[in-house]
Order: sequence, then structure tokens, then C-alpha cells
Amino acid sequence: MALAMVHAWLAFGAPPGEGQQVSPLAQIVTLLLLMVVFWFVLIRPQQKKAKEHAKMLTQLKAGDRVVTSAGIVGTVIQVKEKLVTVRTANDTKLEFTKGSIAEITEPSGSE
Repeated sequence: MALAMVHAWLAFGAPPGEGQQVSPLAQIVTLLLLMVVFWFVLIRPQQKKAKEHAKMLTQLKAGDRVVTSAGIVGTVIQVKEKLVTVRTANDTKLEFTKGSIAEITEPSGSE
């Protein structure tokens, strides 16, 4: 709410009389303020989440119980440079790209 009031004050200020225009400096400050808000609300959390996901993928090892982005649950059998082999049932082995592993539900050491 306070941000909206600041935005309105910077954008409009006092109502312009005849021949008066809104200050270009106020417009620039408003634009910069909006860019900063977008950065902290949208971009920064997304970058943080991507960094945490990349860190999780580097820690992936055989024996970890994982969930893929498609919702398939299984146990990691083998980790290669770009591929992960996951056992979903007794005789079922599926290969996924590392990026499609959404989360590690149980690390291999927790058993």
C-alpha cells in the first residue's frame, strides 16, 4: 500500500496547472523503483531457486530416492555427466536428463 502511494506521489506529484508538466526526474525515479521491485519480487527468487537446484544436482548420487519433474518416483542407480538412471520398480530402469530431477526425497545415507 505504501509503495502505491509513493508511486502515485512520484508519478503525479501536485496536479499540474496550466503549462506545467510532470517532472522527468519523477518519471525516471518511478521507473527505477519499479525495476527494483521487479528484481526483488520476480528475478531474484527465481535465480536463487535455480542455483539451489543446480547444487542439488551436483550432490546427486546412487541410492538417492528422487522425484522427476514428470512426477515419477524412483531410486538412482547410476549418475553420468548428463544422464541419471532411475529404478522405478524391480526390473524397470529409466534414464532421465539431470535437469529433469525435481527433488531428492531421501538421500542415500538416510536408510
